[in-house]
Amino acid sequence: MQQVPFQAPEPTSPPSSSAAVPAPMDPRSGFCTATRTFRSLRPPIPLPPADAPVSFPSFALSRLPSPLPAHPAFLDASTGAALSFPALIDRVRSLAVALRGVLGVAKGDVALVLAPPSLDVPVVFLALLSLGAIVSPHSPLSTAADVAHAVGLCSPSIVFATADTVSRVPAAARTKLAVILLDSPQFASLLHGHEQAGADGPPVAVRLSDVAAIAYSSGTTGRTKAVAQSHRRLIASSLEVPTARPRAPGGGPVVTLLGVPMFHSYGFNMLMRGVLMAETTAVVTAPRGGAAGVLAAAARCGATQMFVAPPVVLAMTRGGAGPEGFPDLVRVDCGGAPLSGAAASAFHERFPDVDLSLALGSTEGGVISKMVGHEECCRIKSTGRLCSGVEAKVVDIISGEALSANQQGELFIRSPSVMLGYVGGNETRICAFDSDGWLKTGDLCYFDEDGFLHIVDRLKDLIKYKAYQVTPTELEDLLHLIPGIFDAAVVPYVLLK
Repeated sequence: MQQVPFQAPEPTSPPSSSAAVPAPMDPRSGFCTATRTFRSLRPPIPLPPADAPVSFPSFALSRLPSPLPAHPAFLDASTGAALSFPALIDRVRSLAVALRGVLGVAKGDVALVLAPPSLDVPVVFLALLSLGAIVSPHSPLSTAADVAHAVGLCSPSIVFATADTVSRVPAAARTKLAVILLDSPQFASLLHGHEQAGADGPPVAVRLSDVAAIAYSSGTTGRTKAVAQSHRRLIASSLEVPTARPRAPGGGPVVTLLGVPMFHSYGFNMLMRGVLMAETTAVVTAPRGGAAGVLAAAARCGATQMFVAPPVVLAMTRGGAGPEGFPDLVRVDCGGAPLSGAAASAFHERFPDVDLSLALGSTEGGVISKMVGHEECCRIKSTGRLCSGVEAKVVDIISGEALSANQQGELFIRSPSVMLGYVGGNETRICAFDSDGWLKTGDLCYFDEDGFLHIVDRLKDLIKYKAYQVTPTELEDLLHLIPGIFDAAVVPYVLLK
């Protein structure tokens, strides 16, 4: 089968050196005057070396307790159907053996996954990753043109789709690629009975530095780009997010509601996290419902924590069930887009006992900063402190000088979660990294004296008015304070006279 046309940018982003730098660091802000960088104030996470001969599935499954947890690995919050940990492992092994032995899927092959959320999707992800194949999730609502663009970037060898989505795959590609429909008897037959047939060859040698996934991002310039992410990134992203235990001791298993799409980098990483953390991950499979549907699903499954986007948080503050409707809810993790300070304040007023954890992350950079614990979650104007292993610097957008605390500039980062590079097209020529391997995020930011990261805005979204630089988020925050305004978006507008 054809393998991924991956080339890392020059130079490649090196692993974080935060643990190896002995230079003195301000224990309050994390700023090092010698290197002019900010380092994480958090304890290190137990992350294997980048060249370790381990795949994400093998690492995740090695951490599961023995005997396996009695609670479900995945729960369909819309229908109540459940998938236990033993059943998950059996299906992953059966599918992996079938993909390798019957369909010839090999290490480095790319699998485009164009399917709505279901309990089968994580099985597909884990089976592919265990073979060293590369998962490329794409929105099932994409247009045919968008799917054709993705196919051109990642050059898949196999496509997982459904009867409703397969028509969006270019006809020329369908004649050349292996196509598996998740709602077909063929796929159902691959999930059972093959796990005892052997792996049809020696074990696949997968390293944490290998490409695990290709996600799609608009990045900071131009059309959608394909972003290569490593197995190590999946582990780092999983371990960065703490587990929100039930409010009452012995109150039952941790139930995490995944209220963001599985194909999105945020959703994909958190979907995999649930396996590594041995939690129950509840997924929303109802085709429509929006924020209200997500909240209804959270109430039905007794969610302990939720991974959601800002519209769900806004819905929690402006209607629907109050705290009594979510008796087990301890934390809401909000990401994927900025949340206004007004919305965060309103959430805290209505749900005083639920931590609202804001974070900064991106498809290219992974999870960069995050709120952990009640005290941090009260700092609503920030995105938390740097995650473990993340090294950052704030660069003056004019002079290129590295700045210190309370000075605004562009955020540059290095970490185990930073992308390996762009895939396909001419995107490797895009200057995503500087000459020292720092990823340029395009975010205008500053660190305060306590090491909390504050995002002012995206550099490309700055509105220039006479001699002033006006940030859209600042205007949006003001509009959110006006009674009767549900949401607001500010964009530059040039009036031609």
